[in-house]
Amino acid sequence: MGDFARGGDSIALYALRGFSGHLDPPGSGSHNLDYVTATDPKDPILSPIYSDLHGLPPTLFVTSTRDLLLSGTANLHRAYLNAGVDARLVVYDALPHAFWYDLKLPEAIEANKLMAEFFVKQLSK
Repeated sequence: MGDFARGGDSIALYALRGFSGHLDPPGSGSHNLDYVTATDPKDPILSPIYSDLHGLPPTLFVTSTRDLLLSGTANLHRAYLNAGVDARLVVYDALPHAFWYDLKLPEAIEANKLMAEFFVKQLSK
């Protein structure tokens, strides 16, 4: 989650109502008040998309087409690229948020291998 001040399209798609019924575009303002509480949703500590991202280490973003944080992940990835950070985005098809924890899924095994290889490569530099 890179931006608590602006909800992404995927939150509207994959939240409780999802594709059933009327779909409103994401509203302005914080969309996770239980997490944000009294903090300014644009505080860079809470929403890294508002921070100076220049000079961050190479970063791997992993998400899926049915992840409610897909939009936020894609937006944060783009912000990293705009800041000149070596950032990679891998999007799996038709899987839920944090699918890599379900080790019965072949995609989870693939994603965990991808993450491990990314860290090994970066840490060996």
